Amino acid sequence: MTGLSALLIFVGLFLLGGAFSFWKQKLPKSVVAVLGAAAALALLAGVLRLEVWT
Repeated sequence: MTGLSALLIFVGLFLLGGAFSFWKQKLPKSVVAVLGAAAALALLAGVLRLEVWT
C-alpha cells in the first residue's frame, strides 16, 4: 500500500463519517449527498491505487 492510496482511503473514511454525522443532525440532503459522493470517489480512488491490482 502506497502512501497516497492510504491517504485517499483515510480521507474517504473521514468524509463518510462527516456525511453520516450531518445526516444524523438532519442537515440538508444536498450537503450530505455531496459529502457522500466525495467520500465514495476518494475511497474508490484509494482502492484502485492499491498495488494488488497490478
